[in-house]
Amino acid sequence: MTETEDLLRDLAPRVLGALVRRYGHFDLAEDAVQEALLAAATSWPADGLPASPRGWLITVAARKLTDLLRSEQARRAREERYVLLTTGTNAESGGPGEDDTLVLLFLCCHPALTPASQIALTLRAVGGLTTAEIARAFLVPEDTMTRRITRAKQAVATSGQPFALPSPADRDQRLAAVLHTLYLVFTEGYATTSGPASHRVELTTEAIRLTRMLRRLLPDESEVAGLLALMVLTDARRAARTSRDGALVPMAEQDRGRWDADLIAEGVDLITAALPRGPVGPYQLQAAIAALHDEAPSAEQTDWPQILALYEVLLKLADNPMVALNHAVAAAMVHGPQTGLDLLEPLAADARTRDDHRLYAVRAHLLERAGRLDEARAAYREAADRARNLQQQRYLNGRAAQL
Repeated sequence: MTETEDLLRDLAPRVLGALVRRYGHFDLAEDAVQEALLAAATSWPADGLPASPRGWLITVAARKLTDLLRSEQARRAREERYVLLTTGTNAESGGPGEDDTLVLLFLCCHPALTPASQIALTLRAVGGLTTAEIARAFLVPEDTMTRRITRAKQAVATSGQPFALPSPADRDQRLAAVLHTLYLVFTEGYATTSGPASHRVELTTEAIRLTRMLRRLLPDESEVAGLLALMVLTDARRAARTSRDGALVPMAEQDRGRWDADLIAEGVDLITAALPRGPVGPYQLQAAIAALHDEAPSAEQTDWPQILALYEVLLKLADNPMVALNHAVAAAMVHGPQTGLDLLEPLAADARTRDDHRLYAVRAHLLERAGRLDEARAAYREAADRARNLQQQRYLNGRAAQL
C-alpha cells in the first residue's frame, strides 16, 4: 500500500464523520466521501499533498454531497434544509477529528443491523475499504455486497439515530457490538472459513488498525485493550501457521522462532496493564490465554493448568460453544484425552456446533491421543468433509492419511 493510500484510509472515517455531523444524510455522505477519496487518489500523486489533506477532502466531499442532494427528489426541500444546516460552517475547519471516528463505529454497529451488515458497513465507512475489496474478502459477488451495504446505510439513515455517541445507558451494549464486529473481522482474516487461502492479511491488518484507533479514543476501556492484546498476540503466530507450500501447521508443531517477538511483547504489556484495572471481560481472558501460549518456550512447557483455569472463568462469563470447545482441549491436556472427549459430548448436540468441522477435528485429535486410531481417522475425514476452507481440508485429510 502506498503512502497516499495509507493516508486516505486513515482520513476516510474522519472526513465522513465531519460531513455526517454537519449535514446528516449518512448514505449520501458516504458516497460523497468515496468520490472525494477517488479524486485524491488520482490528483495527489501528481500534484502533491495539499496543505490540509483532511480539509481538502472535506471540501471536495461537501461539494459532491451538494450535487447528490440536488439530484434527489424533492430538490427544493432538501436544498433548503442543506442551506440551514451549512450556514455558518467552514469545511476547512475540520471539527472534532477522531472523535467522529468513534461515533461512526457506534453508528455502523447500530442494533438494527445484522452482524454481517455491521461488519460490511464498518469496513466501508470506517475502514475505507471499497465494496469490491470487502466482497473479495468475504468471497461474495460484488453486487451482493453492494446490496448489503446499501441496505445497511438505508437502515441507519431511517433509524432516526442522531450523529452522536450513545447515551451512557446504551453505551456498554453498543460498545460490545463494536468490539464483536472488530473481533469477527479479525477472526475471519486469521482463520478464513472458506476459499483457498488459510488467512486474509488485509482483514487482520484492518481489524488491528481499527482496534488501535478505538483504544486511542477509549484508553480507559479495559476490554478494548484486551481485544487489541488478543489480536496482536494471535497475529504474532501468523508467519508460522503455514508451511512454504501453504499447508496449515498446528501450534504444537510451529517454529516459535518465527513468531513475532515485538507483537508478543506489545500484547503482554497490554494485557498486563488491563487486567488489574477490571472489570475482567472475555477479551481480556482470551488475551491472557494467548499470552500464556506465546510466552511458553515450547508446546511441552505450556502452562496448561493455568489455561484451563482461565477457560473455566471464561465459560462462566459467556455461553460460547467455541470457548467450550477450547476448554475441552485444555482439560484434555491437563487430565487426559478421555476427559476432553467427555466434555465434547454436549457440543455434539448443540445446534451451534454439531455441524462445525472444528468439533470433529478436536474429537479426532483427542481420539488420536487416546490411541483410538480407527475412530480418529474417521473423525478427521468427517471434519475434512465439513470444512469449507481448502487448506483446512488438506490438513485434515493429511492427518487421516497418516494414521
